[in-house]
Amino acid sequence: MDVSNNLKDLDKINDTGRLFSILTDIMKKLRSPEGCMWDREQNHKTIKRNLIEEAYEVVESIESDDSSGLKEELGDLLLQVVFHSQIAADNKEFDINDVIRGIINKLIRRHPHVFQNEGLNNSKDILTKWEEIKKEERKEKKDKFNKPDSIFSGIPRSLPSLHLAFEIQNRASRVGFDWENAIDVLDKIKEELNELEEEFKEGHKSRIADEVGDILFTIVNFGRYIGIDCEESLYEASKKFIRRFDFMEKYAVDRNLDFKKLSLKEKDELWEIAKRELP
Repeated sequence: MDVSNNLKDLDKINDTGRLFSILTDIMKKLRSPEGCMWDREQNHKTIKRNLIEEAYEVVESIESDDSSGLKEELGDLLLQVVFHSQIAADNKEFDINDVIRGIINKLIRRHPHVFQNEGLNNSKDILTKWEEIKKEERKEKKDKFNKPDSIFSGIPRSLPSLHLAFEIQNRASRVGFDWENAIDVLDKIKEELNELEEEFKEGHKSRIADEVGDILFTIVNFGRYIGIDCEESLYEASKKFIRRFDFMEKYAVDRNLDFKKLSLKEKDELWEIAKRELP
């Protein structure tokens, strides 16, 4: 397979179909006997971590407002889709055309208000209809593959825990299982904190772990209810901690202090300075 001719004046090609064809041809070449030994040896499981890592790198570029980096990372993520599709094609499971065809059909099916002139008035109605369509899809999968029917079907259990909790709660809310107001959720957080304190006093480690999980789950519920992404909130809090801690260490170095040897009280004093300088 010779793809070199297609690479001439690559930067001048603006036809999406042609560019995508070149990409898939390169992947076929890499997986062929004349290609790369490493690429040929891979399977879905050996490169699954790469897919996760590339997705996180895309998110990091977004968080950093790095347009150039986002362009590159989206390319790396696209490569993973093409790579897995080629592995599947080599195994005679499916190919990239099946992947694209599948998502086209899904987008049309899940947007009846766009492609079938079904009247939906607002985003809430759209999400309710979306959930109804997904429920029907899950039922079809259950009937076809004998899979259990659940509103939580399709939520990847490998999601970060805060994100997983949000998705679970969001699904439940779409079928009417939700809090009546935010104050009730805050009261629930206080209740869970009291239960944690009781278990801590009793010294039951496994029960303490359960209560910590309940508190985190309820906090995510509170955030979801008032429109705050707890994953994002924790991420920002972590970045803020890093900024302040770095400030503390630099502050100590600038004054010829050995940060590690400072007492906890002295470190707390530096922390208060950092909070004032970096709110």
